[in-house]
Amino acid sequence: VKDRTTKRAGYAHRRATERPTRSHDVIPQTSRTGAAAAASLTSARTHGSSSFNESPRLICVGGSSSGQTYGSAAQTKTTPHVHTDVRSEKTLNELFSLKELFDARVHLGHKKGCRHRMMEPYLFGCRLDQDIIDLHQTVEHLQRALNFTAHVAYRGGIVLFVNRRRQFNHLVECAARDCGEYAHTRYWQGGLLTNAPVQYGRGTRLPDLLVFFSTLNNVFQQHVAVRDAAKMNIPTVGVVDTNCDPGLLTYPVPGNDDTPVAMELYCRLFKATINRAKDKRRHMELLQG
Repeated sequence: VKDRTTKRAGYAHRRATERPTRSHDVIPQTSRTGAAAAASLTSARTHGSSSFNESPRLICVGGSSSGQTYGSAAQTKTTPHVHTDVRSEKTLNELFSLKELFDARVHLGHKKGCRHRMMEPYLFGCRLDQDIIDLHQTVEHLQRALNFTAHVAYRGGIVLFVNRRRQFNHLVECAARDCGEYAHTRYWQGGLLTNAPVQYGRGTRLPDLLVFFSTLNNVFQQHVAVRDAAKMNIPTVGVVDTNCDPGLLTYPVPGNDDTPVAMELYCRLFKATINRAKDKRRHMELLQG
């Protein structure tokens, strides 16, 4: 027992003598110097000392076989970033607001009995047996549709406005004429897209985008061009009411397609978007020479 006690005492003595120095026991001189330098640097940044600005920073500006080349930050020139966005100074968010859609009665749908089952996710509710469209979703889908239309017009694509409502034919045709595009507001003959080489000859260029201000014809059936465009893999943008089927449209926009104020708003938005995209293209061509 005495030998075991002696061994334990000797082992404890060796651990006490060989214990490493902790950080709070002794602070090295280098750590003190670094702390003082950090404190002075923080003070210079806080109080705006001129000594901090007098010494230029060294940054890596290139590389070679012998190593990296360094230069001062004042001597380094940054290349300005050139934006190639097809939209002009005003973004698409500034073209319209949710209040303008509400004032144009875009949220008003048809009676509950005329509701299409594919339009249920776009509905806000029903009041007095009349469906109400969710304008928050309308704003999001309309921004996507306008953005895609702007990109097509910026790249020189052909945009075709399609409408079958007789009371809005003149409005749609004037909007297409003002932005330099095309409109089809009469009876849609079958095969205009699917059988174009036979009807018009070889080398006929089909439109790059179809914009439907109403996806129904006069007898409340889906427009034939919606199906033909899906067959020919032509992207489509369409305003879909609560009694329409948005399944075959590339960019459906839930909204009222019967009110004249709403149709005027749609025509104004698409016309302004296409004109701005073409102006941006001409501006970029002048800059590039």
